[in-house]
Amino acid sequence: MTELGDLATRLAALPPSLGPVRLVAVDGHAGSGKTTFADRLAAELGDAPVVHLDDLATHEEPFGWAGRLHDQVLAPLARGEDGAYEVYDWTLRRFGEVRAVPAAPVVLVEGVGAGRRAVRPVLAQLLWMDLDAASANARGLLRDGPELAAFWQGWIRAERAHFAADPSRPHADLAVDGITGRIVRCTHGEHPSPS
Repeated sequence: MTELGDLATRLAALPPSLGPVRLVAVDGHAGSGKTTFADRLAAELGDAPVVHLDDLATHEEPFGWAGRLHDQVLAPLARGEDGAYEVYDWTLRRFGEVRAVPAAPVVLVEGVGAGRRAVRPVLAQLLWMDLDAASANARGLLRDGPELAAFWQGWIRAERAHFAADPSRPHADLAVDGITGRIVRCTHGEHPSPS
């Protein structure tokens, strides 16, 4: 079995953390490989649903999505019901299409801040993409091109402020190398109490 396949097996065997669901967060700096890793892991889990936090963030509130995530996704899943959230259109600057989130055995939430204080109590596992902020942000800027350079500068400031106030990395159960995708660190034990 591959390392990713082994991780998928272990995640699926965890006790449910939110109603019938094992909620797994993939967090890390912008550009660290969260989306790619989450999509690969979802495939190993038999096409597990993935909630992309970029779909819940907005230009005005890059980290103001906790209420939307709770109301549209977490609360329904806790009741054993499917969730559904409105997707933010970054071009039109408004919420548009609605995306379903089935109450599957494992649901992934990926994005910067996925392991934030407000979400940690309902996580079965928190994965941290281990790539330093400067390298991750440079990769993201290269990916998105010079036309988004001003947006990236604002984003980097917002991300830095978010992680200073509400760090995820110290609470991670596993770290994943942001370049190779290999699991590089594992800590065991209970999730710390929210602080």
